Amino acid sequence: MGESVSNVQLSADQRAGWREWSGLAVLALATLLLAIDNTVLFLALPHLSADLRPTQTEQLWIMDAYGFMIAGFLVTMGALGDRIGHRRLLLIGAVAFASASVLAAYSPSAEMLIFARAVLGIAGATLMPSALALIANLFKDPRQRAFAVGVFVSCFMGGAALGPVAGGILLESFWWGSVFLLGVPVMVLLLATGPRLLPESRATTVGRPDLASVVLSLAAILPIIYGLKEVAAEGMRWPAVLIAATGIAVGWAFVRRQRRLTDPLLDLRLFGNRSFTAALVILLLVMVLQGGIYLLASQYLQLVEGLSPSRAGLWLVPPAIALVAGSLLAPVIARTVRPGTVIGSGLAISAIGFALLTQVDHEGGTALLIGGIVIGFLGTAPVGALGIDLIVGSAPAEKAGSASSMAETSGELGSALGIAALGSVSAVVYRDQIAGEVPAGVPDEAAEAGRDTLAGAVTEANELPPGLAAQLLEPAREAFTAGLAAVGGVSAVAVAGLAIVALIALRSHQAPNPVDRDPRTNAYEVRE
Repeated sequence: MGESVSNVQLSADQRAGWREWSGLAVLALATLLLAIDNTVLFLALPHLSADLRPTQTEQLWIMDAYGFMIAGFLVTMGALGDRIGHRRLLLIGAVAFASASVLAAYSPSAEMLIFARAVLGIAGATLMPSALALIANLFKDPRQRAFAVGVFVSCFMGGAALGPVAGGILLESFWWGSVFLLGVPVMVLLLATGPRLLPESRATTVGRPDLASVVLSLAAILPIIYGLKEVAAEGMRWPAVLIAATGIAVGWAFVRRQRRLTDPLLDLRLFGNRSFTAALVILLLVMVLQGGIYLLASQYLQLVEGLSPSRAGLWLVPPAIALVAGSLLAPVIARTVRPGTVIGSGLAISAIGFALLTQVDHEGGTALLIGGIVIGFLGTAPVGALGIDLIVGSAPAEKAGSASSMAETSGELGSALGIAALGSVSAVVYRDQIAGEVPAGVPDEAAEAGRDTLAGAVTEANELPPGLAAQLLEPAREAFTAGLAAVGGVSAVAVAGLAIVALIALRSHQAPNPVDRDPRTNAYEVRE
């Protein structure tokens, strides 16, 4: 371990060949699809709302059930993959995901769609940690592995950004359910090529899964999620707060049990590494901001600027490109610049971009909105690429699934929490701004819908004479833009704080070199 890098050469069999890169391509495509599925409904929501007529709470569950179920089951599925094999779990998940995609596409009711989205989330939870663990096993060379993780992260983040684009294109020619059918051919491709390109990877020293830990993990995260959803929809009412508090209490019991077990479902010893913990926290909070801002931006383009789904989707291409570019460039830059400096500097740049959102107007603000998001997302991209590489690379081989699931949980839970948390901030500002602004001549039912959400105002305006419709839409669009500006300000302050955290907590971490891999555990020694 003390030998210099210049004196150590990687053997030829440690470097990836065509089979490994082909395997990465298949895994990256599946990851792209999973991320797209998390945001593809942003532009489809008005269309399915007109068809299925969901309540406001049902709309929130349709949007968030997928991401929340992924987050809830990732820890369990990561540990399960360590035990039964990551490739086997990946292929099982592919079958389930394709089947649930068809069910979602042809759902006749809001309740059925929520159920299908939940099943998609559980299936997605089997795919994501398995894919990342297999990438860590495919690429032995640390620089190749860092680039491969960058590709994985760029697909994850870029896919989330491209979801509205794909949705907009499909909605121009097909019904809203078509956005789910994207998953079927990709899963078929994974099932056809996975057994040939992906070597099986499992731990040899772990025991059977602790069922009590599985139950506790689900009993912790799902009530927390439900409580947050209800708070987002109905405000701080005591039943929702009590349910969330119950989840937190169960979570504490889960943590205590993991500390006592010799073979825990979630190995808390990994948190003893400061860089590991800081990377997880920063990743979580960055995804909170990205998820919330993307939802509000897609709604602004359609409901405020009145763009068609395809045009709105095209406007969201530049932020997707920024995410992909930043994710691929970050590992290259980190070869000569400390990762903490790359991450912290990028977050400082993001603060400037998100601050621009505070200046967006409800008339002709599209260019400023997209420009701010491009700068913001370009700066946050290194968080995913370098943070996940650190998380996976510092874990022993037998804990690859567990470490991967932690990274994915932070990303998925953060994205879903962003929709709830920043959506709630925007909703509070919207309702405060529009109160008393709807003219008296607007019918009571239309006025009430307009005071609730901008989507409700637009739907009701379609049934009103042009004059009354304009009187309802003008204050609603102004109020929504005020909510977007508030979210931009909150995001700018948040990423500025995270930049300081990254510069301090990750200041001594360096990207691993080939000699840092421990041959006994196949893990990298993280130098601090």
